[in-house]
Amino acid sequence: MMNDDMDLLRDYAARRSEQAFATLVARHVHLVHSVALRQVRDSHLAGEITQTVFIILARKADSLGPKTILPGWLYRTAQFVSKAALKREFRRRLREQEAHMQAITDPDQTGSTWEQLSPFLDEAMAQLQDKDRDVIVLRYFENRSLKEIGVALGVEERAAQKRVARGLEKLRKFFVKRGIASTTTVIAGAISANSVQAAPIELAKTISAVAIAKGAAASTSTLTLIKGALKIMAWSKAKTAVVAGVIVLLATGTTTVIVKEVRSQAKQLNQSKPVAAANPSDWNLDMNSQTLEKMPPMLLLRPTKMSANWIPAGMVGNHQYFARGQTVKELIATIYSQKNSEAKLVFLAPLPDDKFDCVVTGQTNWPDALESEINKRFNLATRYEASDTGGTAVIVEKAQ
Repeated sequence: MMNDDMDLLRDYAARRSEQAFATLVARHVHLVHSVALRQVRDSHLAGEITQTVFIILARKADSLGPKTILPGWLYRTAQFVSKAALKREFRRRLREQEAHMQAITDPDQTGSTWEQLSPFLDEAMAQLQDKDRDVIVLRYFENRSLKEIGVALGVEERAAQKRVARGLEKLRKFFVKRGIASTTTVIAGAISANSVQAAPIELAKTISAVAIAKGAAASTSTLTLIKGALKIMAWSKAKTAVVAGVIVLLATGTTTVIVKEVRSQAKQLNQSKPVAAANPSDWNLDMNSQTLEKMPPMLLLRPTKMSANWIPAGMVGNHQYFARGQTVKELIATIYSQKNSEAKLVFLAPLPDDKFDCVVTGQTNWPDALESEINKRFNLATRYEASDTGGTAVIVEKAQ
């Protein structure tokens, strides 16, 4: 069934087959609606987002390549549209949104595994590369077999299994940084059982009628949402970072200190002269791994400049780290999840509740570099100590 998605889309593109498009809507409406509902927490808005996604699909039917994994494409598009919807709604519902963001980042949140994972699932999925995201969507959102995934990707079943395992491990590490310790098996089971819920019965019929007309009969609100979502999609596709030299940025409050370029490293990057650093306040912090890899070496730690409707985010790589809207305690927890995942953190020093943005790139040992900066900034010291349970504890206290 999955393998004929693009055949149906081509049929619609070539002959405007309403039946072909209606089949695609019926097949994937639950996936799209569930993604939207998790992010906006409003059934009416989720329905509008779902309709918008399929209008965009109808408009782009001619341009999607034959190797497109349609469930993965729909998942990502649902995220883009949801993001546009949240931006629009934020202007109208600032106080409610702030209360919502406080609720989903509450460290004392309890409940089942799914209740813990759900608020962060789509943020975690957004950090994955397209190939990793596609296999996770196919395997656990659509419950496809490894054989089906292999056929869709043009790889052997064993290779498909490895890709799924790699994607799950990345999700697990992301959740650990959010204080949710679980195994990949438990995470897979929770996503598979809960991630896609049935959309309202009448929604598929309404969507088909409006989307087939490419939104001609859509409301003004929906047309505005389509425009905003298409801008986000275009920006995400075109977004690049320029490698301009070797710069270290240390931000204290609103003051940014630019440390002189290290000429020997600049020479290795084939830079003939120093290049001025961009103003960090102008950066778009909706990062991905490719963006981080292309950025010049730097270390930035500053009070967050993100507005309340931005969801906290984090991304860890071999030589880089990015975080948005994190407390000092959360940053330290991430550092030690990389240095010693078995160690227990004990905070003896009072730490501020303020949120920070952080970017570390080009560091062979970014956890140590960031820890040094945090310790210096907040007058902290860390030491290892054997815990009562026989493990290792990391004590974070005020420096003497």
